[in-house]
Formats: sequence, C-alpha cells, structure tokens
Amino acid sequence: MRKRKKLNKGRVDMDIRNFAEMVSRAVSEELGSSCQVKLQEVIKNNGVILQGLVILAKEQSISPTIYLNSFLDAYEAGMPLVGIVTRILEIYKEDLPESNINMEFFREFEKVRPRICYKIVNHNRNRGLLERIPHIDFLDLSICFFYAYENEVLGFGSILIYNSHMEMWNCSTETLLKLAQENTKRLFPWKTHDMGELLRELIECESLGQGKLSGEGEESPDEECPMQVLTNSRRIHGATCMIYPGLLNSLASKMDENLYILPSSIHEVILMPESAVDAPEVLRDMVREVNATQVEPEEILSDNLYFYQRLENRIEVVESNKD
Repeated sequence: MRKRKKLNKGRVDMDIRNFAEMVSRAVSEELGSSCQVKLQEVIKNNGVILQGLVILAKEQSISPTIYLNSFLDAYEAGMPLVGIVTRILEIYKEDLPESNINMEFFREFEKVRPRICYKIVNHNRNRGLLERIPHIDFLDLSICFFYAYENEVLGFGSILIYNSHMEMWNCSTETLLKLAQENTKRLFPWKTHDMGELLRELIECESLGQGKLSGEGEESPDEECPMQVLTNSRRIHGATCMIYPGLLNSLASKMDENLYILPSSIHEVILMPESAVDAPEVLRDMVREVNATQVEPEEILSDNLYFYQRLENRIEVVESNKD
C-alpha cells in the first residue's frame, strides 16, 4: 500500500497549469535553442491528470516525461525556481536513453503478442479512458490491456493498448484476453506475503525509529495472522493476480475456505478466510477509510469488498446487507 502524500503549503499558492508554464519557460531559457521544451497533460489511472514536461534535443526521438505536480508542492514549500530547474535538468540527464528507439516493431502484431498483458482498473473512475481502449467489464472493475516492454535503453515499462492499435493489428478483444491470460502470469508471476510478518516489520521499524527495542511497548501481531497479501513479483498492478485463471481457487482450496478480498490498491489485494471474518461491513468500511486517507488517488482500485465462492469459483461484490 502506498500512502497518500501530504501537501506542504508555504509562501505561495499557484495553479498547476500556471506553474507548469512558468517552469517550462525557465527550462527553455536555460537550454536555449538546442532543445525543444513542451508541456503535455498525462491522464493517469482513475482520471488523475498530471502536468508533464518533455525535453527533446535535436535528432532525439524519445525523452522521459518529467511530472511537475510534486515540484509545485516543493515550490509552495519554499524551494526557489532555480533549484527546481536544476533538479529537472538533473532528472532529464539521468533518465535520458542513450540511444533512440525504433518503434516500428509495434505495428506488427506477431512481434508484440508475446508481451500483451492485462490489468484491472476501477470502471467508474476511468469511464472516459475506457471509451478509447479495448476492455472487458468485470464486477465494478474493467480489464484492460498493455504491452510490457523491457530493454536496455528504456528499462521496464508499459504501453497501454488503444482501440486504434486493435484496428492496426486487426485483432479482437477476445484475442487480447487469451494472450494476456498466458503472458501476464508468465511475465508477472504471483506471490503472497503473510500480513503478520509485514506488520511485525512495520512495528519494528517504527519502534527502532523511536529508540525502542522491537516490540517494546507495542503489541506484536498474532503469529497466525489470517491475512495474506496477494501481488506480483514486481508489485506493479499486482491486484490483477486476483483474476489469474485458477489462482484464487488454488489458494482457497489449500485453506479449504471461501475468501474475502480487500482491494488494498491497484498493486495488491488482501485475502482473508471467511472463518476469520465476523463482520464483513467492518472490512468494507476499512477499505473505504484507507482509500480516503492513505492511498494515492491514481492507485485506488475499489471502495467495495469482494467475496470468493470457492465451490462456485466466482468472485462477487459484498453487498451492504451481507452478514
């Protein structure tokens, strides 16, 4: 779970667009005519819009997008504009690929099909985006598709698949789903972590930070904590593991239990055996409280609680009247 950032207010209060234009002009003046500096709005998950800055040198085809929203927080907290420009140029040089990339391969379906994967996102929070991309509705979520790239120049990342890509490849959503079901579990293998172990590590870190021995003055979590965190090996969009074919059935069968599923974020879910839950509404309230106070807006998966019926091999939303 990634905690929501706290905003630091200081000497100024500026709109992000005005701030982005001011920074863009300053960076452009610093670099001169050797580079093109441009702004672009980037729509992230859940409709979150970030202001990005792109620096392109002559004969350069790709460049990292540097998001300015966090720099606005720093500026409002008192960081001078010259310091912001210096840091942006440092990031640009650090992240700049050593060579250009020929993206022509992306036009050929046979070359991209081994790395077509899927992820799950909240349906209502992404309605605008879903109109432009192939997707499959699932509960209050939607399954959408991306190309997972990994190379020496760009490192690891993803390219969201749009309707225009499907038209170029002359393929169907069903084809993408079939490929993604195989590729995603291969490229992003699932893993689980015991929640009790994670909580013990958290308590130990907090205790040491306060100059106390581990566990001193704190109650340690039960050794047999029934909660399991389900994610993938990269811990990126790991909540998607809940739709890996056969996975929940395998995990539930080992416990001989139905499972409650808490959508902690887009990166992981928490599994709890049915026998360990007395009041599902408490779990649902906890999910909503955590989303409202601890999870970044673009990383929220759902405010709902899910229930996995092992014998029927079905996931359902826990309704408000479920006991």
